[in-house]
This record gives sequence, C-alpha cells and structure tokens, in this order.
Amino acid sequence: MSKKNFLYLYIVVSLLWIFGTDFLLTFVDSQSTMLFLQKLKGILYVCFTSILIYVLIVRKEEFETVTEEKKQLKTLINSMVDFVNFKDGEGRWLEANEAGLKLFQLDGVDFRGKKDSELAKYTDFYHDALMYCETSDEEAWKAREVTRCLEYIPLPNGEIRTIDTIKVPNFNDDGSRHSLVVIGRDITEHLNTEKDLSMTKQQYQSLFENNPDMVYVLDLDGKVVNVNRQFEKITGYSAEQFIGEKIVSLVTEEFQEIVGKSLLTSIAQGNSITKETKIIKKDGSISDISCTTFPMMLDGEIVGVIGYGRDITAIKETEAMLRKAEKLSVAGELAASVAHEIRNPLTSIRGFIQLMKSDETSSNKAFHNILLDEIDRINDIVSELLLLAKPQELNYVKARVESIMSSVFGLLESQSNLYGVELNTNIIGTLPEIDCEPNQLKQLFINIIKNSIEAESTKVNITIKNTDNGFVQIIVKDNGCGIEKDRIKRLGEPFYSAKEKGTGLGLTVSYRIVQAHKGQVRYASEVNEGTEVEILLPVTID
Repeated sequence: MSKKNFLYLYIVVSLLWIFGTDFLLTFVDSQSTMLFLQKLKGILYVCFTSILIYVLIVRKEEFETVTEEKKQLKTLINSMVDFVNFKDGEGRWLEANEAGLKLFQLDGVDFRGKKDSELAKYTDFYHDALMYCETSDEEAWKAREVTRCLEYIPLPNGEIRTIDTIKVPNFNDDGSRHSLVVIGRDITEHLNTEKDLSMTKQQYQSLFENNPDMVYVLDLDGKVVNVNRQFEKITGYSAEQFIGEKIVSLVTEEFQEIVGKSLLTSIAQGNSITKETKIIKKDGSISDISCTTFPMMLDGEIVGVIGYGRDITAIKETEAMLRKAEKLSVAGELAASVAHEIRNPLTSIRGFIQLMKSDETSSNKAFHNILLDEIDRINDIVSELLLLAKPQELNYVKARVESIMSSVFGLLESQSNLYGVELNTNIIGTLPEIDCEPNQLKQLFINIIKNSIEAESTKVNITIKNTDNGFVQIIVKDNGCGIEKDRIKRLGEPFYSAKEKGTGLGLTVSYRIVQAHKGQVRYASEVNEGTEVEILLPVTID
C-alpha cells in the first residue's frame, strides 16, 4: 500500500471513529457516564494512533533494516566463490549462495526449510553426496566446535573436486542447537598446483643429487649454500663440512684470483663462465676440474651462483699419455731414419781402429782405446734407437716377476757394488704368474734400477706384491738426490735426460715397454730425499 492511500485510509477510519462513537454516545442517558466514555474514547484514539505511528515508522525502519541486511548478506555470499550454507538446528536449509546451489545442481529449487536428505531427491547425481552431508553435520554437532574436513565431490564430466569444508555449530544458551554455518572452498587447483610444484621440486632435486658432475650453489659473496653428493666424492668434503665456506678456499693458489673476484664480478654482470681450475682435495691431492658457472635468477634479479664441476684429471692424464705416445712415435720415426745409417759406418770405423791398435809399433794405443770406448757408446745409443724405432713383436708367456727381478739383480750386482749401493728385495705374499715378454721386463727393470743406483743413493729397495684389482705392483724406492717436480713431468720424453752423458732414451724405452704390457708407471720424488717409481703390470693381458 502506498503512503498516499494509507493517509486516505487513516482519515476515513479517524472520521468513522469520531462520528461513530459520538453517535453511540447519544444513547447514553447519564451525563457522568457520557463524560467518562468521551474521555475514554479520546484515550483509546490516542493509543490507537500511537500504536499505528510506531508500527508505521519504527517497526517499518527495523523491517527495512533487517531486509537490507539480508539483502547485503545475500549479495555478499553470492559474490563468494566458496560454497556457503546456513542451516537451523534441525539441519534445514535457511540460506545458500549461488555457488553452492550450482555445485549441487539445485538451481531453481526452493531449498529453504528442507534438509539435505530432502534436497537429495532433486538431483540424482549428487544424491549420495547430500545424504553424506547430514552425517558429517552430525559429527560437527557432536564435536561442539569448529570442524574441518576434505570432501570429494564428483562432477558430471568425470572430474573430482576437492572441497575444504569448515562447519561452525552455534548453540543456544541452554545448550540446544541453534544453527550451523557450512563453508566449502574448492582447493582442487591449489592441490594440483602443489602436486605439480612438488613433482618439479623432486625432479630438480633428483637432477641435483644424482648429477654425475659436482654441483654447488653459492651466494653473491662466494660462500657455499648447497652441494650435491658428487661434490663429496670428488673433493672429499661433505656438505656439512663445506656449506658456509668460500669456494675459493678449495682451489690452488694459482687459481685463487680467477675463481675469486674475477668470476663473481663476471657472474654479477649476468655472464656464464667455463674455466679449468685445480682444487685441493681433503686428502691433499690435486685434481683438475672443468667448471661451468652461471647466475641464479629470481624475479629477474641475480641472487646467487650455480656451478657444475667435472673432474678431468683422468682426461688430462690421458692427453699427456697421448702426447708422450706421439713423441715416442716421432722419436721412433727419427730413429728408424738414422740408426742404420749410423751403424754401418761405425762398424767400418771400429774395424780400422782395431787394426791400428794391433800395430805394436803404434804409439797411440791409449787413444785407440778411447776411440773404441766412444764407438761402443755410440753403438749402444744406436741399439736403443733401433729398439725404439722397431719395437719387437711381443710373444707373451707366463712368467714370474720375482724370477725376472732376481736375474736383474745378478746383472746389476757389480754396478751396485761399484757405486756402493745396497739392493734389497721385499716380496709380499704369493705372486701369480703374469702375461709378459720376460726380456722386455728385464730391460725395463734394469733401466729403472740403474737410474736409482746412479742417483747418489746408498740404498735401493724393491717391493713386489699383488693388488686386489688384478695387477702386480713393483715399487723401486731409493734415497738418492731426487728429481725436481717440474722435471718429473718430462720423464720419458725422447732425448730428455738429467745425466751428463744420458741420452734420455732409457726411460723412453721403459715407457714403451710398460705401454706394450698395458701397464702403468708413476713417479714420486722429493729433492735430496729420494725417488719412488711404481710400476703396475696386469696379471692377464687380453
């Protein structure tokens, strides 16, 4: 009813009240009674009017306020993507937002005043889900506190949505049930994102931990933040021991500047760098490492450094062996071209000198002897050249290293006595027979032990034992003058010798013999303390 119509109605009712009551009072005979009724009529009119004004003004405002609040609440919950549902103490639906109605396919259904089990009749697909809601509601009532659970809602397209459901039970002062608020948030995408992130994290963690190269993460100050397992295998340092340390402390002194300021400065400029460096391992040994470092970016900003390090020590050693083999090949070609040309005239010269020496009238016999000695020396050099130029085709047989070494001792006994050197042999355990060319090994041992004898030694110890990986180990150790470290690298090069009259071919031939037997040779020496030569010969040659 409009305000205008209501005003007309009020006037009509008021006039009817006035004239109607006045008409009724004409039938009253007593003057006092009439006066009382007139006053009563006025009082009743005022009361009626007051009530009407209260209803029309005050109650109307309260009604409008409640209506507005309900409208705002409805707008609020409909704007929410979460499912919102209000139920009374008996489980009847009071209000629900559009998201909830759409979720359970209840669009257009008059849901107010109905329980979940009653609404389940309106949707076959969500029948069971709505029936379960009554069960979970009852659990919330029994708990008498806010409860939270995950509910799984199927969709017609076959997907399963995960709903994080919060149920808030409200009770009256006497403890009876008042209302239940149900809020459900679809966290399916969140869970899928978390799952994807977790999978990605596991993939990167697996790549990090199982990388065949050592991987390290640095902050911008060059301190180690994280390392993988391969880092410990290569360096000997565990993650606990090295995290927090500066990576520069791992490298040798000659690479400190390169790995320190220069690298970090370049990384800070966004550059990736690949360099070779040398590191000092935990056991004190040095390894060659090829490092690739690049900036670690976060939101477009450089926050650290990631590096990969590959141990290339074995590659370097192989390259050195190849270079040495190449030099041996060149030396062999050179030897082949000159050896025969030298030997033939030497034979003639030696014959004539011997003939001149047989002349008893000659007064130059002393010179003849010197010439013969020098010619023999040249002949020995030519023999070594020929051995280097044309390695013998080896016919491997089974032989014992200790037997070969015993015959070598017999040959070198006079020389060791001449130099005043004591030779000792220590055979550890039972040695197997090995595949070898005995004469070649004899030449090898003679060259090595002879060098020790001539190195101002007083004692040379030879230790022979079997290893666990299918090799026989021969260690020749003397207490002589030793060899400088920079010269050790050149041992075995053709024509390189520290001896005054040395040709440098003895060790070259020795290296060739070890190589032919698929073995290994290693030198370790300290000046004025002595030299140790380790020879590894395989028991079986494939």
